Amino acid sequence: MSVVIHRVDKSFKEFRALKQVDLRLDSGELFGVIGPDGAGKSTLFRIIASLLAPDSGRCEVNGFNVVRDYREVRRLIGYMPGRFSLYMDLSVEENLNFYARVFGTSVRANYELIREVYRHIEPFKKRLAKRLSGGMKQKLALSCALIHRPQVLVLDEPTTGVDAVSRGEFWELLESIRQEGITILVSTPYMDEAERCDRVALMQKGRVLDVADPSEIGKGDMLPIYALRSNREVYPFLKRIRKLEGCRSAWLFGDELHVTLKAPQHASAFRKEIAGWEDDSLKWVPISPSIEDRFMWLMTEAGEAGTAPGSMNENNSLSEDYKYT
Repeated sequence: MSVVIHRVDKSFKEFRALKQVDLRLDSGELFGVIGPDGAGKSTLFRIIASLLAPDSGRCEVNGFNVVRDYREVRRLIGYMPGRFSLYMDLSVEENLNFYARVFGTSVRANYELIREVYRHIEPFKKRLAKRLSGGMKQKLALSCALIHRPQVLVLDEPTTGVDAVSRGEFWELLESIRQEGITILVSTPYMDEAERCDRVALMQKGRVLDVADPSEIGKGDMLPIYALRSNREVYPFLKRIRKLEGCRSAWLFGDELHVTLKAPQHASAFRKEIAGWEDDSLKWVPISPSIEDRFMWLMTEAGEAGTAPGSMNENNSLSEDYKYT
């Protein structure tokens, strides 16, 4: 095992950020953690990077305890926090050289490892970090996290706030990094990114709800799920459809509603009811549950539906736009 997390708890005064978290990452795995803001992802990642101590439980990286053996852990870990944290008044190459020296190595010694990442920003190596675009800052931060050739790379929402093209490029880079045998742990609010991982953990309110292969996490014992689509706006129908007998839950996913029924026999009644609504472009179609449907299902099963984090927005990421009741 590369990373072992066993029954980890962490609180900040009265706020319990992590609750009995259990996770195991295999060596060479690309492991994703998804969940809304406040789910506990950053707290968990800071514990793994030995920047926070758990209140209870155990966390180990390649057999080293993150509290007792924090010096060894920091040599093994490459950590990229959610906010850009390099030196703004240093140039690209100055930042990279600095981090290389901190770990007792050099850019030349590990250039082959970072080459695919660094080549995108190398033409701008004299530019100050504060003058870089979001995508370029992202690649500089990743280069600095890799420069000492870590065994485990920990990336806290590395693509948040970055344009779609840069997001795609970044994940291609992660695939090439994994070929070097590096274990990658990455958090993301984007469901399309989560689907590129070997396994994903779904987190909500400090708990891990499920861990599975992304292709399997949408399967299981879910009740029938349908999509309500329209050529117009579907949100006005959200409260209306929730009031129908047989509706277990309904959420806004981008420009359509995803509706879970209490039992399959309710489907025909729903279809008949919707056919009489004022929008003649409405379509009621059965769908296969996706990873985001599974996430919302698990929160409902855990009794969290009344305080769920929000809808899936047009970027296919967890938003704070709507509360579910």
